[in-house]
Order: sequence, then C-alpha cells, then structure tokens
Amino acid sequence: MRFLHTADWHVGKTLKGHSRLDEQREVLREIVRIAREQEVDAVLVAGDLYDTAAPSAPAQQLVVQALMALAGTGAQVIVIAGNHDHAATLDAYRPFAGAAGVTLVGAVRTAEQGGVVGFTSRSGEPATVAVLPFLSQRYAVRAAELVANTPAENTGAYDQLLRDVLASLTGGFRTDAVNLVMAHLTVLNGTFGGGERTAQSIFEYAVPATIFPADAHYVALGHLHRRQKMAAPSPVHYSGAPLAVDFGEQENTNVVCLVEATPTTPARVTDIPITAGRRLRTLRGTVSELAALTDTVGEDFLRVWVREPARAGLREEVTDLLPNALEVRIDPDFATPVTGSRPSSGPGVERSPSELFREYCATRTVADPRLDALFARLHDRVTEGSLAGPSSETEGSLAGPSSETEGSLAGPSSETEGSLAGPSIETGGA
Repeated sequence: MRFLHTADWHVGKTLKGHSRLDEQREVLREIVRIAREQEVDAVLVAGDLYDTAAPSAPAQQLVVQALMALAGTGAQVIVIAGNHDHAATLDAYRPFAGAAGVTLVGAVRTAEQGGVVGFTSRSGEPATVAVLPFLSQRYAVRAAELVANTPAENTGAYDQLLRDVLASLTGGFRTDAVNLVMAHLTVLNGTFGGGERTAQSIFEYAVPATIFPADAHYVALGHLHRRQKMAAPSPVHYSGAPLAVDFGEQENTNVVCLVEATPTTPARVTDIPITAGRRLRTLRGTVSELAALTDTVGEDFLRVWVREPARAGLREEVTDLLPNALEVRIDPDFATPVTGSRPSSGPGVERSPSELFREYCATRTVADPRLDALFARLHDRVTEGSLAGPSSETEGSLAGPSSETEGSLAGPSSETEGSLAGPSIETGGA
C-alpha cells in the first residue's frame, strides 16, 4: 500500500500583505502530480488546509479544486481539521465532499460516527485510519477545571483525554490491515517550524509520542511545520508544510511523505521534495553590500536587515535595488540608542521644539540631519505665521507629509496584494 502524507497547506496565507495564492496553487498542483505519478492508494491531509477559520472565496475554491484533483487520481482522500480550520464548516461539507470521493472530518468523532475510516488499496489490501482532528484544550478540559486546577493538572487532563480518545479509535485495529493514525497536535520535543500559532502549540497542548499505539504502522501528523520524525514505539512523522509560510521557516525543507506499508512489514518513508513556490531569504548588509547581491536573489522574497543608521529615504533605496524585499529593517546593531529620559522638574528643563523633535526621532531610531533641517524650516515658517498671520506662503505647510520624508520607513501596503485569480487545478494531468 502506498500513500502520501501532507499537512499545513495554509491556503490564503499572505506574507507582509503580499498574496501567495498563485504559489499555493502551484504547490498543490505539484502534490496532485506526485500522487498521480506514484499511483498512491490514499492521500492523508493532516489539518490546516486554510490559514484562517474564515478563508476567502478564492482560497476555498483552490482547496476544493485541489481535493477534487487528488480524488481524480484514484486515491482515497482523507482530510482532518487543524487549529487554523473551522471544524464545523468542514463537517458541514462532508456530504458534498463524500460524493466527490473526499472524506472530511472536522470535529472529533467516535469510531462508529466516522472517527475511523476504512478503505481498500488498489491491490486489495485493507486499511484502517484513526483520525483525530485538532482538539482545543477548552473543549478537552471543562471551564471550571481550567479555573480551579493548576496548569500541570490541566495539562495532565488534556494528555489523558487524548489518550482515551486514541485508545477508543485504535481499539479496532486489525492484524490483517495497514493501521494508520492521522492527527493534528503538538508532540513533546518536536521542533517548531517557525510559523505555528504559539498559543495552541505550547506546553499545555503538547503530548508525548507514547500516546500513539505501538501497533500503528504509521502516524501522520500535522501542526509543526518542520519535517521531522519523532522517537516513538511506532513510526511517527510530521510531513511539515509544503511551502514556507513566513521568514521563520526559510531554512525548512518542503516535502510530502510517500509511505509504503503492508500489514506485516514496517512502513518505509520517502521524502519527495516540493519545488514550487518562491524561496524566502534574509539578507544583511549596507546599501552598497546589498547592491552587490541584486543579481543573486532571483525571484526570492526577501527580508532585509540594513546595517546602516536609519535615514530618510533609506527604505526606498533598498526596495529600488531589491524589488522583492517585503520587509526592510535596521539591524539592531545600527539602531540609534535611546539615551536619557525627560526630566520631571527643576530649572533649565525647558527644551526647544527642535530638541524635542530630535528626542522623538531617537525613540524611532531615526538620525538624519536633513530631517532636522526640514523640521527647523517648517518650525520657522509656523512661528513666523503665528506672529504675522496666515499667508499664502505658509498656509497648509503642515497639511501632510513632505515628499522628502513621506514613506521613508513605511512598510509594504495592502496594494501589493495583487490578484487572487488564477488557473484552476485540473483533475486530469494537473
């Protein structure tokens, strides 16, 4: 029996306001191609199809197209909800998805109500899949217990509940079948990928790998975005995310897991790289050093740490050199230190507006003599106008940002998001 394990698609995720739906479409198209080429019997999607519980219509359309295309390869497609998904919505679409050959499981279910999914491989071997969607602690531990118990007690209660659920779901594992577990959760000692939702990944949600039964041929996990194998009595694997969701994941290896197993042999796992999607990179250097790298970055999305003090127009200089820079920051080593504090009282504490302005700029790590000079000119105009009355020369001089300073440290705007429309994932030959 051969099947693919994938998870954490996070369709609809943007990066610094930039839509990545086209990249996500290409990644999913590549996964469909792999499923077809490998003639897999099943595709297991271990949660977090979407990046938000209220995905946009284009994001939903893309996921539906991808799942139907996977079903079109002849594979059984089994999907569970992750912590980013809306479990009730996935369950609402179960009848439609089932008619298309896709099994959706949003909320935790008993074995009789769909918590265990059975299917037969192309060669006639039976398989049993115990499915455990993400289970929030607030549903696992009653509110009164959360208030009255210690954190350790609540963690233990969550751990025990998951053990009980898994024991119930896996109690019917057969010796003549390939027995699988698919879950979306945090396993103790797992390595974070970088883009996980911390509040639902911390210690209170972590469980030991020993909660999985030893007779499972393979445990397919989602939630941690880094590809990794966990130490456990049975093969326990995170497939990781197929596309880095932010710069914290730029060093991750993006794959899907091809798993081969029989009822009498251990699972054999092969990582198949995902090559679609643009690489994320972090660059550091002065403006001149960054200029020397312009021919090496290709289409990569960039986070840039500038090793120079802040000045007006610095961001524009960097983005002119590196148009794919989605984030530009001053390296902390070159940030202007904030010194001193405002005296509370006493003689000689009065300071001029220029001094106050320089103090404010220092708190924003901006040090630029041109900005000081501009402020001084504007201040002179305003003070002259307050004595002589408004004139055409001074009127409106503070009505908006000057072209010399406008946007000097602004980040990418929502205008960079671009169109979400694009070609669909075909169910044949995608």
